[in-house]
Amino acid sequence: MILERITSPEDVKKLKRAELALLCGELRRFLVESVARTGGHLASNLGAVELTVAIHRVYDTARDRLVFDVGHQCYVHKALTGRRELFSTLRQFEGLAGFPKPGESIHDAFVAGHASNSVSVALGMARARTLAGADYSVVALIGDGAMTGGLAYEGLNDAGASGEPLVVILNDNGMSIDPNVGGVAVHLGRLRLRPGYYRFKKWYHAVMDRLPGGRALYRFNHRIKTNLKKALYPCSMFEDMGFTYLGPVNGHNVEQLSTVLAWARELDCPVLVHVLTQKGKGYLPAEEQPERCHGVPPFDPALGIPSQQAPDFSYIFGHELVELAGEDKRICAITAAMGPGTGLQEFAAAWPKRFFDVGIAEGHAVSMAAGMAKQGMIPVFAVYSSFLQRSYDMLIHDVALQGLHVVLAVDRAGLVGADGATHHGCQDVGFLTQIPGFTVLCPASFQELRTMLRAALAMDGPVAVRYPRGGEVRPFPDWDGSPSAVLRRGTDITMVSYGTLMDEVLTAADLLSERGVSAEIIKLNTIAPLDAETVLDSLRRTGRLLVLEDCFENGSVGQRLAAAAAQAGIAPKAVILKNLGSRFVGQGTVAQLRRQAGLDAQAVAEAVLEAI
Repeated sequence: MILERITSPEDVKKLKRAELALLCGELRRFLVESVARTGGHLASNLGAVELTVAIHRVYDTARDRLVFDVGHQCYVHKALTGRRELFSTLRQFEGLAGFPKPGESIHDAFVAGHASNSVSVALGMARARTLAGADYSVVALIGDGAMTGGLAYEGLNDAGASGEPLVVILNDNGMSIDPNVGGVAVHLGRLRLRPGYYRFKKWYHAVMDRLPGGRALYRFNHRIKTNLKKALYPCSMFEDMGFTYLGPVNGHNVEQLSTVLAWARELDCPVLVHVLTQKGKGYLPAEEQPERCHGVPPFDPALGIPSQQAPDFSYIFGHELVELAGEDKRICAITAAMGPGTGLQEFAAAWPKRFFDVGIAEGHAVSMAAGMAKQGMIPVFAVYSSFLQRSYDMLIHDVALQGLHVVLAVDRAGLVGADGATHHGCQDVGFLTQIPGFTVLCPASFQELRTMLRAALAMDGPVAVRYPRGGEVRPFPDWDGSPSAVLRRGTDITMVSYGTLMDEVLTAADLLSERGVSAEIIKLNTIAPLDAETVLDSLRRTGRLLVLEDCFENGSVGQRLAAAAAQAGIAPKAVILKNLGSRFVGQGTVAQLRRQAGLDAQAVAEAVLEAI
């Protein structure tokens, strides 16, 4: 096998042309077999095989800077840069990360887990290179999906005007060329990809510059060519920004890709290479259903991706919203390119006119929701917690400042598991609860989610309903509308939590009971506004407080409760804040990560015993 001979990008550069197609075939088989064992991002990586091989044929990623956008398509890159043997640990606890990670390899230039920032990062690296007088290439690899995010255009606008030598590779597996002009566009693209085209262009410009009246004639010809090109060719936007446009290029032809990338590197200016690829290429289930094969659990390669999965919080939310939308025609659903991921596919089918997918544009989604709310609609924005971070300013300025009734369905709150540090929802507790006027609800079970979602739609002002990835751990009595509930009376310590972490607290209380310790358990149903008084009443009797959360310490509920106790003049014998502290957390199962962070039932019980 050729792949077994590849231990570094230098080995890729040494391959003969006849070996390239064989390598790509082996890489696809390797990807399917590996992801089938561990789960991960499949379709996007299958589509980027030839492109990644070509990049490593042309660039030296140990020195040159390759900046991925989102980064979930980096598996081939990792396999070609000495990490193939680690793929059995992909996305596993303390194993190979599913996204680029500079601490893992010199070939990973930058952390990439969220979309649309690659051009901005690459431009920063290019400018740093120029200021330092260094000599290396900078490449940004961005997909057409990430191009729906406004930050991508901010970066492109500045990069094109900068004149800095850098290459932006647009991996286009979804944008289309009109069939009526597609053939002409491809033909023109092939002509433009020949080195002789640019040599002739430079020669022609120099000659016309020397002839009497030549400059005026050149400008006249250039206008005609530009107008013709705009009518036939899909590149005018990038050239208007200042880029030299190369393409479209067949993204599954390593030789053509290598030629174009080498030429782009030598142009010494901002270049955009437009590459056309097929998502999921080489594995039929992924070709036929690339969206469903984007992020997959472990599966049998012979059978394809399983279609039936156990209900989770996302599914319960989406199903319930469909029912509620049938009762109130003002209810609308918004997603930022994560419809199936947030459980909204059923809503999209049932109420298509009230379903809005805005692309990877969370800030825009919140501002649009604010406009809808101002005009009498009830918008529900379903979004992963880690992606909601991108719309922080809009939450304050466009929603909260006017007290608008926007409902946030905050999915993947808390630790999410295998996606790791870039996707854990550990910030929303801190930033949502500090925004004036926000109500933040925390269901611990499916039924509570149903009830709290219905209540959120009936409230005034901005409301967030935050829930974790996965399914419920144990059922709880349906929510009665109270901000908190005392689940168990005790005398030795007050233990507080919210969401599905309540299971760890209740299990810890059972462990403590076996050791003769009586714990009072308080479940917070809302963390904004915070019912501190119920906790303080309990604390006055027990004298000790423990608060369990899977968020960062600064801005945590535990800090707020400790401050409330101090303001009330209560001097507890012990205050134990069990949270993630100030450190980012890697990947693994949620159970493994809770154990590592000391947030599982055993660690909670041990902390209480030590305090007592």
